[in-house]
Amino acid sequence: MFDFLQGYDVLGAFWTTIQLTLWSAIGSLVWGTALAAMRVSPVPVMRGFGTGYVNVVRNIPLTVIIVFTSLGLFQTLGVSLGADTFTVINFRLAVLGLIAYTSAFVCEALRSGINTVPVGQVEAARALGLGFVQVLTLVVLPQAFRSVVGPLANVLIALTKNTTVAAAIGVPEAALLMREMIENEAQLILISAVFAAGFIILTLPTGLFLGWVGKKVAVKR
Repeated sequence: MFDFLQGYDVLGAFWTTIQLTLWSAIGSLVWGTALAAMRVSPVPVMRGFGTGYVNVVRNIPLTVIIVFTSLGLFQTLGVSLGADTFTVINFRLAVLGLIAYTSAFVCEALRSGINTVPVGQVEAARALGLGFVQVLTLVVLPQAFRSVVGPLANVLIALTKNTTVAAAIGVPEAALLMREMIENEAQLILISAVFAAGFIILTLPTGLFLGWVGKKVAVKR
């Protein structure tokens, strides 16, 4: 029944999807945390940049961002991110686009966690002579991360599914292979079921595990 899978590297395509997700998740967490720090910064310029970035980027379709990384950055400006092959260039550009997009949602999730930290703790830290960066890194962010594991898990799951947009610039991930197989094989329902099951295998355990972690590390108020 699954003879149509022969000749296609389904596991390799999903491995590319996993790599896209992992690299994009790491970059989004770093940049999203920086954006969240900007949004609560006492410096008006940084606060304005963070707010503007989030409001603009999260309202732009991801497809537009991914296509821009290829047509705008690579083909127009010659940005190759240190790669020398077309496949690697597109992979890195896709990761860059996913980071730029997903970090806006990471920022908002983290900012909601920052808002749950009692103001009294922040004022006590300032009274001890701690600066903004010290208060943020030692007092606020540790509690904020613990309170938003669930929302961040939802962002990660959405990111995993959003990697399919990378097919628009030729990244050989699951969605691109699925399209190729549908064009070549007369097994639309079975092909769709195989790839749907693949994404469920990737996202469902992740959601369950991070949901469990969120309950374990949640801050008791």
